[in-house]
Amino acid sequence: MVLLPLLILPVSGQTQSQQIKLTSGGTIKVGFSTDPANPNPGDQTKLKISFINKQTNAIQPHIDYRVTVTKGQNQVFGIPITHVGEEGAVSIPYQFQDAGDYKITVSVEGILFQLIPPETAVFSITIGGSQPIPTPQPKSGCLIATAAFGSELAPQVQFLREYRDNTIMTTVAGSSFLNAFNTVYYSFSPTVADAERTHPLLQETVRAGISPLLGILQMAKFSTIGNNNLSVILSGIMASSLIGATYLWPAGLAVKSVRESKKPNSKIIIAIISGVLFLTLISVVTNNLQFIMITTSATVLTFVGLGAIYSSWAITKLMRKANTFL
Repeated sequence: MVLLPLLILPVSGQTQSQQIKLTSGGTIKVGFSTDPANPNPGDQTKLKISFINKQTNAIQPHIDYRVTVTKGQNQVFGIPITHVGEEGAVSIPYQFQDAGDYKITVSVEGILFQLIPPETAVFSITIGGSQPIPTPQPKSGCLIATAAFGSELAPQVQFLREYRDNTIMTTVAGSSFLNAFNTVYYSFSPTVADAERTHPLLQETVRAGISPLLGILQMAKFSTIGNNNLSVILSGIMASSLIGATYLWPAGLAVKSVRESKKPNSKIIIAIISGVLFLTLISVVTNNLQFIMITTSATVLTFVGLGAIYSSWAITKLMRKANTFL
């Protein structure tokens, strides 16, 4: 988790491209489609899933389900057992990283608050099959880090990719946050990357600016013990605090109490931290993906802000003491 992405939204109807399959036990039908209909790697894609009563062909409310996305023998994404209410349908955001064939497995494990033996419906999807995948050109919308270091094979870029795919994306909290973050990030990163390629000075500046971030993320990775939500959240808190302290301390000086070298009100800070962490815990326990996206984003922004404020306060205090001795 580092610094914000799309929500799980109810969907009310079936689309023409929707596949509909009966679950393995024959209890219920499951509909599946994607938006866009023919996604390519890097697209912000919604996996649209609806549950349909096989007798009436109407939407079936109150379903307990889980979803996994696999490529070959490897699971690349998944959400734990989750409840959908009256709407009987969900839209799950996911960004496919590579072209190829994927399987989406929907496991139904409860209907109308009654547990049933798991029944699955399996759907196949080909990513990048609708049109040739474009070869990267100098004007392509590559990541800022790739443009800064000149190649996707640069060690720094490979580290960022490995940390994202093998640590953050392996948890619900991490993948939910990244989906939110990517929505913001990809709105401006192609423009910045293109500017880097045409302005060597900007490229060098961005490369130097990214270096502290790489160090922070390496510390966050080493502090992550196991691929679980709690560990990723804790390492995200550490990374967010250091990012705020490193990059945003000048902004912290805008706070009046900081300029006057007054320590931030501890009671208010504790109350904010407690509230954000409590809501994050609730969202993870309830497996509500929309809530998880909101709370993890709020947690990151909170600790980025606290890192900026406390670092700027410490710098101001040190400068005042230094002036006393001069």
